[in-house]
Amino acid sequence: MNPVLYVGNRNYSSWSMRPWLALTWSGIPFETRPVALGGEGYGKGLAPAVLAVSPTGRVPALHLDDTVVWDSLAIAEWAAENAPSAHLWPADSIARAVCRAATCEMHSGFEALRSKLPCNIRRRAEPTTPARESDPNVKRDLARIDALWSELRSRFGGAGPYLFGARPTIADAFYAPVATRLRTYGVTLGGPAQTYAAAILADPAFLAWERDGVAETWTMPEWDGF
Repeated sequence: MNPVLYVGNRNYSSWSMRPWLALTWSGIPFETRPVALGGEGYGKGLAPAVLAVSPTGRVPALHLDDTVVWDSLAIAEWAAENAPSAHLWPADSIARAVCRAATCEMHSGFEALRSKLPCNIRRRAEPTTPARESDPNVKRDLARIDALWSELRSRFGGAGPYLFGARPTIADAFYAPVATRLRTYGVTLGGPAQTYAAAILADPAFLAWERDGVAETWTMPEWDGF
């Protein structure tokens, strides 16, 4: 039986997008099963539908026969270990260490960016919408994103479109939702960082995720307002 990845609403669930991209880029056959988020217990890890597939009551969760892996980075690590030819971590030890550091920074940081600019792939801020990026904490997060993407592209990107060159890595999977947030809220970064954001949004795997997100029939109204 192929691994089964349980994901939340594709339009909103940035955490689900990350391992889905990593698994897709790995080439490992897997099945995707969506679980509608929201409702009673949501946000506290108590939603019954999610608890049925994840011990933490949160998604993503990867089912490997009778084993469940319930963390997005752990799922991506599993994909990297089981598909080494996909080079989800760079081959060079220095590049790989930096790639891991950048990934972990996203995994545990950027709290203001996450809360003030929630993931909503379908939506676009109107020109008259108050700029959420004016929050000082969001500004700091955006400045760090700008500097980090520009540095990684300059040092490791070479002629490829991704942060570490010609092939996408786990770092790209983890920063892809940030690129969607920039587009949703009309935020523009510096030249190299903005070019990278456009490249990740043009990636075929991301476009497949986006198509499914746009086609979803359920919504979370509390996340649709600006």
